[in-house]
Amino acid sequence: MENGHQNKTEIPQLPQDLIDKFTKPIKRFLHIQASASLVLLLFTVIALVLSHSMWGDAFLAVWETPMGINVGSLIFVRSLREWINDALMTLFFFLVALELKRELVLGELKHPRIAALSIIAAFGGMLVPAALYLMLQSDQPGENGWGTVMATDTAFVIGCLGLLGTRIPHSLRIFMLSMSIVDDIGAVLVVAISYGNSLRWEVLVLAVAGIVIIRGMGLLGIRNVAIYSLAGGGLWILVDASGIHATVTGVILGLMTPTEKWVSGERLHAILANVVAYPLDEHWESDTLGRKALQMAEAAAHGTLSPVERLVMVLHPWVGFVILPLFAFANAGIQVSSSDFGNPVTIAVFMGFALGKPLGVFGFSWLAVRTGIAILPLDLNWKLLAGGSLLAGTGFTMALFIANLAFSSDLIDDAKLGILSASVFSSMAGILILSRWSHKGKYPKNSNEL
Repeated sequence: MENGHQNKTEIPQLPQDLIDKFTKPIKRFLHIQASASLVLLLFTVIALVLSHSMWGDAFLAVWETPMGINVGSLIFVRSLREWINDALMTLFFFLVALELKRELVLGELKHPRIAALSIIAAFGGMLVPAALYLMLQSDQPGENGWGTVMATDTAFVIGCLGLLGTRIPHSLRIFMLSMSIVDDIGAVLVVAISYGNSLRWEVLVLAVAGIVIIRGMGLLGIRNVAIYSLAGGGLWILVDASGIHATVTGVILGLMTPTEKWVSGERLHAILANVVAYPLDEHWESDTLGRKALQMAEAAAHGTLSPVERLVMVLHPWVGFVILPLFAFANAGIQVSSSDFGNPVTIAVFMGFALGKPLGVFGFSWLAVRTGIAILPLDLNWKLLAGGSLLAGTGFTMALFIANLAFSSDLIDDAKLGILSASVFSSMAGILILSRWSHKGKYPKNSNEL
């Protein structure tokens, strides 16, 4: 009698190469929840250590190296730090917009009253910290930096929640992810309106025309990524030249990306059935019907994922493990002493995040539920939401991004110190509260967790 396991149908696997022995561990690493935030933290610590070492001045100076094109009257030059902050971070905001659209159209936020909770909480998490900061910095040199305290760092927050594992419900992760994405979008709009240069209307009209053209390309059915990349690069140049901060391009393109599938599951099944209908001895290498069917199956398999889903899958590791750590490496380096913690700007930034953020997120969430505009998910309670609200004060990436635009050179280090100290305090306080009020092993692990 044959063993039971021999009767089971074996699922065919793709052939394995030597490189797979090395790539499989890397793939597993990319799926660990806290890994991206740990890499980000590592590069932040390295930047701080280098800033206070004997190579500190050289390390800080290298990011000011000018790079670009300077041919005759054509001058398109930025420092290395500005290329990272303006160009590479556009991909970060593109991913943020893609994730927001996916959640709104395909995810749990497609339910209006659940989406309302995250949106209203994000609004409170922007308004209250900015108001508190302005109260502390009214008529002071750092008054213009109010936008710094508005956004939560998505990577660090998700990383902190990952440390708690199944002790917290999946709904809290969805709430925190959605809330931080929404306030990232809000922060980008603040950047575009408040921290851009004077508008050049004629170039702005061209940028709008570029958006219309890209939309038209989608309606015509153009699906070539290279063409869209070139069009997106051209739009980035136009938006940058118009006086609006160029990273807004990422948000616009992300929200324009379709969520519809090109090939339905039923059609894919029919196409794959056509492929397997050919005998094994069919020569697919030659120009045969079997080869054409195989090529059609390849295109169909690619088309069963929406553009939003495909781009999120492709960009997420690049943004999490390359762009954001590089951004932190270029921007987190500061030279401080213990006396710097008493600077007014440092205190205002710290209070905006550590106090204003949790008050805004929790207070506006409570008002939204009490008025019936929003509802709490079944497994999310006010104690957990309070811990999440504290965690929302971790504003590292976006805060550094806006601080570079908002503060003068003599105040930027004070602002960065406030950002770093508030991020450490908020993440530790949030984890402590959530650990105290959560229940080990109570919530099942969701297979779709980030």
